[in-house]
Amino acid sequence: MTSDTTRKAYPAIDPYETGRLPVGDGHELYYELCGNPNGTPIVFLHGGPGSGCSPHHRRLFDPQRYRILLFDQRGCGRSSPLGGLDANTTWHLVEDMEKLRRALDIERWVLFGGSWGATLALAYAQTHPETVSAMILRGVFSGRRAELSWFYEKGANHLFPDEWENLTALVPQAEQGDIIGAYRRRLTDPDRAVRAAAAASWTQWESATVAMRSGPPPQPSRSVSDATIAFARIENHYFHHDLWLEDGQLLDRADRLSRIPGVIVQGRYDVVTPAITSWQLAQVWTQADYRMVEGAGHAFAEPGILQELLAATDRFSSAL
Repeated sequence: MTSDTTRKAYPAIDPYETGRLPVGDGHELYYELCGNPNGTPIVFLHGGPGSGCSPHHRRLFDPQRYRILLFDQRGCGRSSPLGGLDANTTWHLVEDMEKLRRALDIERWVLFGGSWGATLALAYAQTHPETVSAMILRGVFSGRRAELSWFYEKGANHLFPDEWENLTALVPQAEQGDIIGAYRRRLTDPDRAVRAAAAASWTQWESATVAMRSGPPPQPSRSVSDATIAFARIENHYFHHDLWLEDGQLLDRADRLSRIPGVIVQGRYDVVTPAITSWQLAQVWTQADYRMVEGAGHAFAEPGILQELLAATDRFSSAL
């Protein structure tokens, strides 16, 4: 842990530039640049997959030292088409990052990603290691079948039996052996009402498990937004296809990161992405500084997690 446990994120800032980049296949990405146009380039890779970026993500980086790039991945947030599944795979996103890097004239950049964002960072860095100056990863998810099984078949349901009951209530008993597949059928149903009901249940399961200490339960909403449906559709789409990764691929190829320094931040009680994956990654990515945060779960805004992330971004802003 860092010594300053009361430290807050950086003050809110607005982008100095926004844009849209056509990347092919009918997809167009929204991106924004914040901070110092002459600072160290850093790219924020949002989670999900499917969630998109938010203004509070800008506050993880010193705006005086960093040229901060945030973008919404295919089908997410302000990118279009919203919720689009066609030509939307891990490897499309890796090449989208390259197109953004070249379009913005960035030679090398720091990668910052948590959860699915860490997955994408690893996939990109193993494909284009020469363009990566450092990586900061949180709650590492590598896309292995065992990790998906933990969260959607056996494991997390033992800790959250009430929330698991809510997740499975939408699915007939005969389909409960494959929750991801059962939800895929509903999230791709032509009837919006069916998609909305599935999206509400899918996102509630994740929301209930993401933090070590949850606040009051959210009040049920009578409507489900298009953004919520898009998030659930895209996340389920990726999980249904095993993220287009060979099982264990990102750990097996971690030797490709040997010249890249980094920090891995992990909550001890992270239920969404248990610590075993980040621990195993740290054993083979020896350039990474491993930071286990006691009393923390998965969410980046939990105090101990946030302190370590801010310390890591400060470290690379001056060291590179």
